[in-house]
Amino acid sequence: MKLALAGCAFAVIVRLAVGLGISLTRHEHHGSPGGGGGGSSGGGTGNDEGGQPQRPSKLAVYWGAELNTVSLDASLNCKMKRKASGSAGGQASAAKRTKAALSPEEAQKRFRDGLFDRKNLDAYKTEYAESTPYKHAVIHELVNDELLRNVRKEVQANVHFTPKETDIYKIHQSGDLANLDGLDDESLAKLPSLLALRDAIYSESFRGYVAGITGCGPLSGRKTDMAINVYTPGCYLLCHDDVIGSRRVSYILYLTDPDTPWQPAWGGALRLFPVQEKEGADGVVAKTPLPDVVRSIPPAWNQLSFFAVQPGESFHDVEEVYHAETKAQLEKDGGRVRMAISGWFHIPQPGEDGFVQGEEEKNAQNSSLMQLQGNPAQYDAPQARVVPVVKAGKPKTEGEDDDDGEEFNEADLEFLLKYISPTYLTPDTLGQVSEFFLERSIITLDNFLSKKFAARVREYVEAQEKKGLPEDSGAIEKTTPWKVARPPHKHRYLYQQPSLPDELRTSQDESPITELLDHVLPSRAFRNWLEVAAHGIVQSHDVIARRFRRGQDYTLATNHEGSPRLEMNLSITPTSGWGEEEDREDEGEEADEQEEEEEEPKGKGKGKAKAEAPPKTNGKGKAKAQHAAKDAAAADEEEVEDIGGQEVYMADDDEEDEDAAVYKASGDEDNILFHQNASWNKLTLVMRDSGTLKFTKYVSRKAQGDRWDIWGLFGIEDQGDDSDEEGEGEEGGPVALGQSDIDETFNGFSDSGDDESD
Repeated sequence: MKLALAGCAFAVIVRLAVGLGISLTRHEHHGSPGGGGGGSSGGGTGNDEGGQPQRPSKLAVYWGAELNTVSLDASLNCKMKRKASGSAGGQASAAKRTKAALSPEEAQKRFRDGLFDRKNLDAYKTEYAESTPYKHAVIHELVNDELLRNVRKEVQANVHFTPKETDIYKIHQSGDLANLDGLDDESLAKLPSLLALRDAIYSESFRGYVAGITGCGPLSGRKTDMAINVYTPGCYLLCHDDVIGSRRVSYILYLTDPDTPWQPAWGGALRLFPVQEKEGADGVVAKTPLPDVVRSIPPAWNQLSFFAVQPGESFHDVEEVYHAETKAQLEKDGGRVRMAISGWFHIPQPGEDGFVQGEEEKNAQNSSLMQLQGNPAQYDAPQARVVPVVKAGKPKTEGEDDDDGEEFNEADLEFLLKYISPTYLTPDTLGQVSEFFLERSIITLDNFLSKKFAARVREYVEAQEKKGLPEDSGAIEKTTPWKVARPPHKHRYLYQQPSLPDELRTSQDESPITELLDHVLPSRAFRNWLEVAAHGIVQSHDVIARRFRRGQDYTLATNHEGSPRLEMNLSITPTSGWGEEEDREDEGEEADEQEEEEEEPKGKGKGKAKAEAPPKTNGKGKAKAQHAAKDAAAADEEEVEDIGGQEVYMADDDEEDEDAAVYKASGDEDNILFHQNASWNKLTLVMRDSGTLKFTKYVSRKAQGDRWDIWGLFGIEDQGDDSDEEGEGEEGGPVALGQSDIDETFNGFSDSGDDESD
């Protein structure tokens, strides 16, 4: 049985993903949070869709907003539109009001005095033309100050925000401000300044102003595409290029606290990445972004930053908003709430001046060609180093001679005892591991490395953490054995690979990590151990050491197509605070409560032992109902901040016609199959099916250290008949993924490590 996808929810797994708050929509490495033309997810008012009372968010608590805030979620606005004349307190009206066209005089009043003067326009045109790494501009004091202050007050008091989290961002977001036109009179009366600002930004006067600076051509006034995004400490947006659909210009208008100036040290900057051009052997030039930012634009009250969306060039991110050292400092800093209106100007739509039939389709085609031109993926790092196994073992038939050097034997045992805990090398334990993995396709082994070797690894990692690293990627690669993974719109982390036959490591570069890469994991002995544990024949291997720097590194979601493959992760992160300790406490509490429940008299028994009694879930990986009240109370007392670093496997169940810009709200973990926190000395094996998404969450700067692991990919051929692997439940049915009664941490023996060898 492989790690299933096809919409299958993993109900009971090791360290349930409850609380991760992650959801995912496929993006072509350029998605970003935003209005999405009215499709953004958002929260409702009063109660959520499940009928549970709405709890105030961090923002509502901080701002003192009431719970009856206005939702700008298009999916919920149908409940808020004005009713027919028979409804209480309402008058008959169209479902959606027509946007009023502003005269040039009225539009310009809503901006700062003198903005539209010719000398200012020319100055911004020059700034834009001379900017690097790609064309962009920054306008300070854009909007009439009184109007923007009123906008901020209305937003704080009345707009509902939904916390959202995907592989690429973590934010609080309103719905699309285009949905203001669909609000009822009572709701819209709470947001008059916000409506006035939106109409001013998409007025003919300001669109012409932006087009004049950028030289991008006419912009649509009909297709508004903007949302309010709030970044609190720990929030971020990773590298992307904004190229989606008919977008022409990307912009961000800051609504940070006007009376507490934003400090660059707080983070939250818009950062621009340079693009490297590489000419291939065929003479075709490919463009790929470099891993280090070269332009950082900190937030500032009433500041507008904007740039033309350019396929394969306009790569940018939003720096994490950093946590304050203390609560007192956070209060002094005004909470470090980075509020901004983010959006896009689009090409003209049908019926507008400047509309060109087929332009959007042509732009999309050109965009795809530009992104693929010269095959930029050939310059990605790291490149796979798949090593085929020349003499792969094969299942033995009855009576066949075992003396062919490929079975797990005494020589293998003697070699592996230097590196692996002897607990995992005994025949009985290894047999249990194999049976466990065969049934569930996932297994986690605590204290995998032997005591002595683990101590060496820990000493090395901790010394490297204390030593520190250069900031510049080039300096890292010149002065250390680490390389920097790129491009940043796919991933960024430090890595080392096994040495090639023509490569020799210097004694300075050798370490316990390179010993694992060069000698242990590629060895015949480990391969034979793995074949027994994973019940298959190893045909190839590719291993890599990774170091995810706090405040910098991550991998975005990638899909796997093709035959199932075995993936290994040996987590060697020595610092604490990654969530592993909290998960163990939660599991202990759940086990105690479950045991108490099982002591009560039962009706009809099903013949299952106490330890196998399934926890109460809704079958979709949700938290237990009996823990909801306790969890809510605990969250009110103190919220544990997620610092990231989890390796997450998810089912790719997105609809094909869904806009890549539209992300789901957090809190829906139905498609999370498995996640593993950063931890110390823990091996995880996963049989990954075709279509399963995987990513490593961005590591927050709040983490106590970097995230370290050894990751391996093994091509493996199953032994035996697939029908044998399905397994039978005790009640006669097949055991489906998500219906296992126990978690994926193997507990068939004590993991105290007292039996370590010398």
